[in-house]
Amino acid sequence: MITTFDSLYAGHVDMDDIGYGGTAVNRRVFSNEHLVTTFAKARNLARLLDRCGYDTFWLAEHHFQREGYECIPNVLMMALDLAHQTERLKMGCGFNITPMWHPLRLAEDFAMADVLTGGRVRFGVGRGYHTREVDTFGAPLLDQAANRELFEEQVEIIFKAFKDPVFSHEGKRYTIPARVPYRGYDLKDLTLVPRPVHPVECWQPIQSATPRGLDFMVKHGIKGLIGGGVAEGGAMRAVVEGYRDANRRAGRDTALGEGLCIGFHFQLAATKEEAIKAAAGYFEENLKMFGPLRLVRSMTEEQIDAMADPKRAPYAGLPTIEEAAASGAYLCGPPAQMIETLMRLEKDYPGLERVSVSHPMGAPESVMLEQLEWFAAEVMPAFTRRGR
Repeated sequence: MITTFDSLYAGHVDMDDIGYGGTAVNRRVFSNEHLVTTFAKARNLARLLDRCGYDTFWLAEHHFQREGYECIPNVLMMALDLAHQTERLKMGCGFNITPMWHPLRLAEDFAMADVLTGGRVRFGVGRGYHTREVDTFGAPLLDQAANRELFEEQVEIIFKAFKDPVFSHEGKRYTIPARVPYRGYDLKDLTLVPRPVHPVECWQPIQSATPRGLDFMVKHGIKGLIGGGVAEGGAMRAVVEGYRDANRRAGRDTALGEGLCIGFHFQLAATKEEAIKAAAGYFEENLKMFGPLRLVRSMTEEQIDAMADPKRAPYAGLPTIEEAAASGAYLCGPPAQMIETLMRLEKDYPGLERVSVSHPMGAPESVMLEQLEWFAAEVMPAFTRRGR
């Protein structure tokens, strides 16, 4: 039963001339003065979410994005700041891109945030999808097998450091601690200082949903976020079933949707047609950003090539907001219609408790604040009041 609502903000700045016919992604360049408005935007969103009863505010770690789409390079620093701006809202690492970190630095930084915020930060790990980021930091991404191998070893180390008062690790890429003498003895183990003092709830985005990836998540008790941002199709049944099946392989009997959060982009309006019209530019700008990264598997090479040209893109048969709304990937319409849609989702996935609603690249701060407040006032109570 759905009882909890979150929101995701990947860090985009307000921008003009959006949509398929608007400024091409690679031609967007913003001044530093405009790029740093991301942080004030995050603060304003967090304050509203806190006041309106949302549970978790998910933030994304990204780097070098002069185009203005994802401009928060350190989620844990941002989370610590937002914890001081709010009273009860949790901050979600959605996600720390583990291959760009040394695993022990990530573990230490999260543990500090856990202590300093009183446990109001949710841990999250991801493998990354921008070569400009991951490879620049010296980790593989084009080599997906090497990327996954590195990621899995890093996560193993992080959880050892979180859970064990004394730990060591011997793997393909890391030997921890270094085999060196230290203050009169040979170093054989380490203690993370500090360790988290609250239970660590870890989340990960689910994209390809391979048995290996899902089995790894279940092994470590990692929960999964589906949809929103880069994922297509809203609630993807095959992914939900895959996560349940991975739990079964591990000897756990879980209901469909249990341990997952399903994310949606949304637009409220008096009618579905008005909502679709209002959301069209945001939907298209989002696809312009993510499509060339090969994260929308339904797009052809020809479509991706046309997407980079504002003169060709509007006539290239690219995905439309109408199609997304019809498939349920983008929630569009009045509050009553969204309640009905989420009630059906609840019936399909009886173990689902958490849903995230957010806005794609291009949506301005004023629209995001107005829409999130409206959703909290007229959609959320249909679900949250049942628990009371």
